[in-house]
Amino acid sequence: MNALNLQIGNWLGRKAPATEADLLRIVEERLAPAVISRLINLGLERSEIDAMVIPLRTLRHRRSRREKLTLEESDRVLRVIRTVSLSELVYGTRQRALEWLRKPQPRLNGRAPLSLLKTDMGTRIVEELLVQIDEGIFV
Repeated sequence: MNALNLQIGNWLGRKAPATEADLLRIVEERLAPAVISRLINLGLERSEIDAMVIPLRTLRHRRSRREKLTLEESDRVLRVIRTVSLSELVYGTRQRALEWLRKPQPRLNGRAPLSLLKTDMGTRIVEELLVQIDEGIFV
């Protein structure tokens, strides 16, 4: 088990996933809407969650019907958690990680990394940039 998976487990409030297959299983089982409150308590803003994961109105609808998040919403939650966890490992603290994620970056054409997490491809670009920063590559 690696540090990233430990962090992801911490963010989810559950046992850390040991493998990528465990992460997939978490997504496929679909997350409870309560995970959104956890994201807010861990420092994400409601507006950021609205843009990246699920609009508040839809979340309220899920809660009122006692439904889990959809497969796609659960996948987006894991995408955000994975990237925030990686940035926290790179920057050392959650506060510094969130500051970096919210700040427009020249290497992302002036876009904030958090804004790219809406898509899988955008997330890959942000994760690759974090790996490069961690390895000291500043091309």
